[in-house]
Amino acid sequence: MSQLEELLAVWMPRQRWFSGKGIPIRNIRVESRHTLVSAGPEGPDLNLLVVRAGQRGRSSRYQVLLGSRSSRSLPAELAGAAIGVHQAPGGRSRVVYDAANDAQLTAMLLERFAAPSAAGHVRFRTLPGERIRTGSSGRVLTGEQSNTSLVFGEDYVLKTFRRVWPGPNPDLELNRALYGSPYVARPCGWIEADLPGYAEPTTLAMLQDYIPGASDGWVLATADAEALTRGADRAARTSFTGDAALLGRTTAEVHRALARTLPTDVLSVTAVAELADAMVERLAMASAEVPELAEHAPLVMEAYAEFAQVDEPLPIQRIHGDYHLGQVIRTGSGGWVLLDFEGEPTVSVAERRQLASPLRDVAGMLRSFDYAAGYLLVDHPGDEGLEWSARSWARANREAFCRGYADGGGADPEKHLVVLRAFEFDKAVYEVLYEARNRPHWLRVPLESIAAAAAPPVPR
Repeated sequence: MSQLEELLAVWMPRQRWFSGKGIPIRNIRVESRHTLVSAGPEGPDLNLLVVRAGQRGRSSRYQVLLGSRSSRSLPAELAGAAIGVHQAPGGRSRVVYDAANDAQLTAMLLERFAAPSAAGHVRFRTLPGERIRTGSSGRVLTGEQSNTSLVFGEDYVLKTFRRVWPGPNPDLELNRALYGSPYVARPCGWIEADLPGYAEPTTLAMLQDYIPGASDGWVLATADAEALTRGADRAARTSFTGDAALLGRTTAEVHRALARTLPTDVLSVTAVAELADAMVERLAMASAEVPELAEHAPLVMEAYAEFAQVDEPLPIQRIHGDYHLGQVIRTGSGGWVLLDFEGEPTVSVAERRQLASPLRDVAGMLRSFDYAAGYLLVDHPGDEGLEWSARSWARANREAFCRGYADGGGADPEKHLVVLRAFEFDKAVYEVLYEARNRPHWLRVPLESIAAAAAPPVPR
């Protein structure tokens, strides 16, 4: 390994967006390096790196925006972003760092969109007629895990996709398909690159309008649930159920817009049975890794068996793919906007671009309401009163969301309980694996949801 690769091998596993945490890096290689900004011997350089990290049984590519300065010109505020000291060609000693934290370089990055290019290995593209307002620098948006987003004033947000996959990213693809919709942040441009070994251009980043003053759906929901469970005066609080119903309607309208713009199909009865078999396989794998799940497996298997017997074709289309309360924001006008159409970031882009039942998104949001309730219970095991209040809150909001989804023109969840229940269990099994591997103290949240799911998921 080169000196730079050795530095990256130490730095990358400590980053939130690195997907292979806990697994030793066996080899690391900078596969491509593209200079975006070069400001002379003392000024900062900005290089876009594609780095391949080889770990046990897996190999992943990541995007690194690498800043470089001489040690004497490194501002004090960038010391925490330093990766290490690197010997540049010519014997010059340079400090390399995460350029996402450099106001000067991020401002230059935005300027590249003002003069988009259709040539070269790395291209800055904008939608026709789009004029980019420059003059602001980016600040890193906290809270993201698999990607890094930079907010430029109150104008734009640039989402950089840290893990690199071949082809167009679904987030860009679906946002472009929904262009003009009031339910998404307007896409403005993107960065794409021709990378070694990939047959088609790869999306590296997406520029969208920033929506100032918006509130995170998860924060709103958990705050409301906590207020209820703590006995807040009902007259003094605004119930979230109205928001949940509006979110359901918004979700249905987004699904309908995607179905109008992008391909649709139906799964045959045979294909539905094969989908049920895949769910059974995932359950078996998860049960082998998490023994606590095995005792609930018979209940889940019953739901999958019912799903396998569905005797009518299942409509499929492009969907969000990783839908939960953390993927929606409520604007100042009270409407909902959907974010992050990237899909599940741990699977390949090819898999994420496949058509699926929109009821998968419905199931994901219903699981999220359960999670908002379970979030309050994690540190209070055995508190029956708190549990009753939290579960009641979840049921009310699940019902409101489903009612809104049907009112918005989506498939009525009440009429597709067998399908919805199977998708919910499949999502819960995924959650069990995730929590066991990443947050063991949260494992009870999906396990208790599975245990309590003997009743239909949308009780009346």
